[in-house]
Amino acid sequence: SVAFNREGEEVARYRKIHMFDITAPDGAKYHESAAFKPGDSVVTYDCEGLTVGCAICYDLRFSYLFQALADKGVDIVALPAAFTLVTGKDHWEVLCRARAIEMQAYLCAPAQTGAHKAGHETRFTYGNSLIADPWGQVVAKASDGPGLVSSYVDVERIRKVRAMIPVAQHKVKLAI
Repeated sequence: SVAFNREGEEVARYRKIHMFDITAPDGAKYHESAAFKPGDSVVTYDCEGLTVGCAICYDLRFSYLFQALADKGVDIVALPAAFTLVTGKDHWEVLCRARAIEMQAYLCAPAQTGAHKAGHETRFTYGNSLIADPWGQVVAKASDGPGLVSSYVDVERIRKVRAMIPVAQHKVKLAI
């Protein structure tokens, strides 16, 4: 993903770290590593005084990436995704909310929806774009159809949640 500022200048470029190479419960096979090279960097950028972090789709399943983003002080994470219909219905919202809670930051998750041709087959994506706040509440959500999702980013809400449960200060380095 690529982010631009108001002047049209590129301010960040993120390459998805975790490739979706699986056979889904419905038997559909996905092999992203056949077409894409994974990235290896945790990426953040400044957006008018807020620190924004980047992640893409399957990255959502790897909490350590979101902990690294939290360690970089993100206020918001942008996570475009195309969850399958099968995994999305059970995992999408709960994972988005959990990552927002863990980071104590907003998670903005635009999600592809609908039917899509993949070779000779049609695949379905879950949709349900959402924005979760630092407490894990879904503050805006789309359906499984096309739509627009927006929300006010309440910087004071971020501060209050972090003060209420100061996980960053309670973090313990483990000897593994």
